[in-house]
Amino acid sequence: MLNITMIGCGAIGVGVLELLESDPQLCVDAVIVPEESQGLVRQRLAGLRKPPQVLSELPAGSRPDLLVECAGHRAIEQHVLPALAQGIPCLVVSVGALSEPGLVERLEAAAEFGGTRIELLPGAIGGIDALSAAKVGGLESVRYTGRKPARAWLGTPGETVCDLEHLAEAQVIFEGSAREAARLYPKNANVAATLSLAGLGLDRTQVRLIADPLSCENVHQVEASGAFGGFELTLRGKPLAANPKTSALTVYSVVRALGNHAHVISI
Repeated sequence: MLNITMIGCGAIGVGVLELLESDPQLCVDAVIVPEESQGLVRQRLAGLRKPPQVLSELPAGSRPDLLVECAGHRAIEQHVLPALAQGIPCLVVSVGALSEPGLVERLEAAAEFGGTRIELLPGAIGGIDALSAAKVGGLESVRYTGRKPARAWLGTPGETVCDLEHLAEAQVIFEGSAREAARLYPKNANVAATLSLAGLGLDRTQVRLIADPLSCENVHQVEASGAFGGFELTLRGKPLAANPKTSALTVYSVVRALGNHAHVISI
């Protein structure tokens, strides 16, 4: 059995825990959340057959088989970097955090020091294997278009571009590099950052973000071309009911990655 500690227990974390209950080879022993959130988290987990411990940090000397980050960008600095340095392998959902200058290098250094590795999860997007393979042969251009319901952009700079609450038709709220998209829209940066790391980097990956009042899905479109030829991918993801900024596929991506570590066949 694989023993797992999870950082964060919001909409993604709860969804993962519910799905893992049916897998006897995977066990989340503990979740790490801030002290002020622990009461609410315990309530969320009360319906599970075997709720994990709720902690504020990884106990000294604790060595789970895997540490899984589902908490957001700050958790990488606070929890993932120290765990890597201790030799604990880590899976990261909040890939958008890696757009912060120098963070990729710090993660690499911590993993090398600890003799372990960090795995970046594709989350809401597909085609990462094809994109990274295309990079080997010569990738020339990558363009990502993210379309979400208008209300999913509330609390972002999109509010200064248009009236999201009363938008009548689709509106482009951002167009530029993946690096700039990650800076302005950090909570929506994971897909663009993942594509960038797999492909041409943050400065050469082009991003367009769209607020669409008529959409009830998170639509991700990727166009790539190079020596390999070209491909176009459109993925229509249903948003999590508990968090419309996040695609439900992100939860399934975490469960799939954990299964690949625990099961004898992986794909």
